[in-house]
Amino acid sequence: MKILNKKININKLSMIEEKNFFSDMCMMKAVVDIDRELIAVNAELHADLEQMLLENGSRQQSLYGINIYYDNSEIEFDSLINPPRNREAGYPRVGRGVADPKAREKIVEVVNKWIEL
Repeated sequence: MKILNKKININKLSMIEEKNFFSDMCMMKAVVDIDRELIAVNAELHADLEQMLLENGSRQQSLYGINIYYDNSEIEFDSLINPPRNREAGYPRVGRGVADPKAREKIVEVVNKWIEL
């Protein structure tokens, strides 16, 4: 697990740490702090990355889970940590995606800040 502190090319994302939990799927889980513009990557569970960011000073209301597919540079807005954020934004019962379009835009902005897609 790692909080990115410098921009990385998507092709090198899978090599960021010795262990990559989903390398067979060419995917990495990430959690984005949309207020502090941080991204934590590489864990088996989004909740582990969420906890790491919380311990680093992030507010839970600012955290969203995503999956990054580095074989096709796709961002998937799917995580079990997202439903509470959806409810807080006024989107109840919409599943594990990120329902708020402004939050989705900010997530993409933060990902692009740290990962060269």
